[in-house]
Amino acid sequence: MYFLKGSFIAVLICIGIVTNAQQRSILIGSVTDTAGSPLPGASVAIHNTKSFAVSGVDGSFRTAPVPPGRYLVEVSYAGFESIIETIDINGSVTRLFVMQPSVTEEQNVIITGVSTATRIRQSPQPVELIKKGALLQSAESNIIEKLTRVPGVSALTTGPAIAKPFIRGLGYNRILTINDGVRQEGQQWGDEHGIEIDDYNVQKVEILKGPASLMYGSDALAGVINIQSLVPAPDGTIRVNAITEYQTNNRLRGGYINVAGSKNGFSFNAYGSHKEAADYKNKYDGYVFNSKFNNTNVGGMIGYGGTWGHSYLSVTSFSQKIGMVEGERDESGNFLKAEPGGDETVPGNSDFRSVSPFVPYQDVNHLKLTSDNTIKAGNADIDLNIAWQNNKRKELGDPDSPSIPEAYFDLNTFTYNARVRLPQYGSWNNSLGISGMQQTNRNRGEEAIIPDYALFDAGAFVFTQYRKNKVTLSGGLRFDSRFVSVKEMKEDDETKFSAFRRSFYNLSGSVGFSYEASDAVAVKFNVARGFRAPSLAELSSNGAHEGTNRYEIGNAGLKSENSLQADAGISLKSEHLNVDAGIYYSNISNFIFYHKLVNVTGGDSVILDDDSGRELDVFLFSQQTVNLYGAEIRLDIHPHPLDWLHFEHIFSITKARFVNAVDGSYHVPNIPAARYIAELRGNFMEKGKRFRNLYVSIKSDYTFRQDSPFTAYHTETATGSYWLLGAGIGVDWVGKKGVPFASIHLTGQNLTDVAYQNHLSRLKYTDENLLTGRRGVFNMGRSFGIKLNIPLGFDWK
Repeated sequence: MYFLKGSFIAVLICIGIVTNAQQRSILIGSVTDTAGSPLPGASVAIHNTKSFAVSGVDGSFRTAPVPPGRYLVEVSYAGFESIIETIDINGSVTRLFVMQPSVTEEQNVIITGVSTATRIRQSPQPVELIKKGALLQSAESNIIEKLTRVPGVSALTTGPAIAKPFIRGLGYNRILTINDGVRQEGQQWGDEHGIEIDDYNVQKVEILKGPASLMYGSDALAGVINIQSLVPAPDGTIRVNAITEYQTNNRLRGGYINVAGSKNGFSFNAYGSHKEAADYKNKYDGYVFNSKFNNTNVGGMIGYGGTWGHSYLSVTSFSQKIGMVEGERDESGNFLKAEPGGDETVPGNSDFRSVSPFVPYQDVNHLKLTSDNTIKAGNADIDLNIAWQNNKRKELGDPDSPSIPEAYFDLNTFTYNARVRLPQYGSWNNSLGISGMQQTNRNRGEEAIIPDYALFDAGAFVFTQYRKNKVTLSGGLRFDSRFVSVKEMKEDDETKFSAFRRSFYNLSGSVGFSYEASDAVAVKFNVARGFRAPSLAELSSNGAHEGTNRYEIGNAGLKSENSLQADAGISLKSEHLNVDAGIYYSNISNFIFYHKLVNVTGGDSVILDDDSGRELDVFLFSQQTVNLYGAEIRLDIHPHPLDWLHFEHIFSITKARFVNAVDGSYHVPNIPAARYIAELRGNFMEKGKRFRNLYVSIKSDYTFRQDSPFTAYHTETATGSYWLLGAGIGVDWVGKKGVPFASIHLTGQNLTDVAYQNHLSRLKYTDENLLTGRRGVFNMGRSFGIKLNIPLGFDWK
């Protein structure tokens, strides 16, 4: 109801402004190389308007009408340095863009954490951008793991289908995931709860590292992952994109189709995908029983843009079934399969090859409706985004009733964001806005780990940015409030969850600057205060968390986390060498963590799970002050005259310590080990007639030993180092008009078939293999993959 009301109001506003439509303002021109030859297929993006154009065979382009104003325009083409210019578009404006060849891509535009589109080099906070081309070349099976090549980004995983983002050692509700302008709200508090976003449909991802509470409120204490999926096609075109892939280790196969079009301001976009995988294998565990999954995703968008602004309405539906690996084995080291009647058998080959999960498994459905609007009001712009989401998560674990959920979470979320971008005043850009969320959760199964609750979130902010010559200054303040109401819940006439109400308030802010000393040198510094209100799981959980083999007990007295973080970075660019380096330090008060509960004898507290018959360790949530610090560096060497050769090095390290020891341990849980990635890559045939953009790469991925685990109450154990080797090769097929119509990508992962455990893998803590004495399940072994991408474009006449 809230969503429909908001959409209706937005449409009324748009209709009112359309009646006073301003003159048609368009950008026309052409894109060439330095020799004057046209570059067909170049992308022209007018940021803040969602208006895109693509150059034709003769290099010419023409955008759809946009509201008159000053815009950041980005022109990009493979093998050339992007052109980014601020252009006043009022009426018909003509520009000739001459692009310079480049072996690296340094100029990019981002929108995350700022009030308006901004060059990455001018953002005081560290932001990374990953485009679809790079995502196509990766072989990971979900969108979050595809991002772990970025320095400081890692993933907490429960098998190949479930991955939660961590930025600089912080995850869960400390990271805000945004998809097409809407904060993704599922059950992100759980280790075994993934992000319900289809990786095939992702166009680009922006990763902001560090507190972003100023722009986004609670849950952005550690950063933001902004995923853009449904975007309009270039004006006057119809785009068709198909993707299919196969991977050998777990027989993963997937397919995706997308059709989008745009003409005279009208846009549509529709897509569908399906992915499924059997059990994966490694040389220690063999096939890991019930690590299979399958998911289906469909969605679409329709909208209109003109001189008054734009309005888009979109819907997505994500459905996924994921097997849960419990790791139980017999004395011979064979995994066990639960059968009706309480029996257990050893799974056969057909069980390993099946893509339909056995119990226990999750059945997740996520539905989202979004209304995205930008309205021109005089010289100001009003952004209005409202959305409704429904997340249904079923956990099924009874082999006698495999279709009846034991736990069933039903989460409804309504979010709104309204922002006014004021007219530019000299060198100042100012904006202000409000945002909030209303959320309700209902338990519809026999079991419950968190109670029924209602949540109301509201916040307001002001943001300013000063930009002159080579200096950019930015900062702002935000006030937030959150109200939580928990309902009482009884089980067998005993109170399992007690009713309570909590309120949380916070003032956050940031201030920073960037300085572009020259085209080769840029430095930035930022100080930010972030906050996060406790999640409902941390406040009130009471139950068996099956996917993590834990029994969790919440703490209703928890306070909000508050952080103060400083970031400093430097970027160096030369003809043969690019360097990006950064350091950070953060003090987090009231940091929330879970640890094992100790019984009266000093041992681990355990509780018998009536359904599975297993003893589960009991975990309790607590708080402490934490100091977190680290460094990141990316070094890209491209020696002249071998401009086609790249030798890239990425290193990241994060350390975190409690101010006061917890059971003798100063180390904070879930801190990833230091990591060093080196890739030798060759790029060839950038102007080939039939084959273009050939690349060949060899990657070394070394993860250091994590010998600083959170050992309090035997919660974590140390994790050994490991070294993985990978390789990739790919090429574009080009049509007669010089536009690619297909690309193929071949990948090889873990080529030496190393048996390893990542420190953030929850399968590391499953049962011991009685035959080998090894604890837990290991990550995926050697795998080869093939991916075919077919992008087709047609003129919409």
